[in-house]
Amino acid sequence: MRISVSSDMDEPVARSLVSELRGRGHDVVTYGALRPGADPQWAVCSEAAARDVADGTSAQAVVCCWTGTGASIAANKVPGVRAALCADAYTADGARRWNDANVLALSLRLTSGPLLKEILDAWFAANPSEDTEDRGNVAHIDRMDHPVAGA
Repeated sequence: MRISVSSDMDEPVARSLVSELRGRGHDVVTYGALRPGADPQWAVCSEAAARDVADGTSAQAVVCCWTGTGASIAANKVPGVRAALCADAYTADGARRWNDANVLALSLRLTSGPLLKEILDAWFAANPSEDTEDRGNVAHIDRMDHPVAGA
């Protein structure tokens, strides 16, 4: 799977993320501080990774900044993106399962190496729910990206 990864800082956890994804057989595209010469600002690099998901260039993305909050906010501004800030495996599982999240946001400050692996294991093991209520909520979010004029 092709996955876009962005980070506003060249931190050990960001490098571990890229290495871990490649070790799992993914084709990784990097942005921000992970790509020499690229703009490392969290808003810019998170948007770039999220746009890859929205336009189908990448199947998923992982966006990182110090808290993960800014990266998730920037990614969620891109129509078609459902970014989830996940600090543990249970949240990552739920984000994929109930929210059909297509972008994982991580905190460079809070995510340790072992925790990173747990989050990725949960993220990739979960499948989007087929439950009518869950699908309805995801469809509602998708409609919010494309508001109807006059509605």
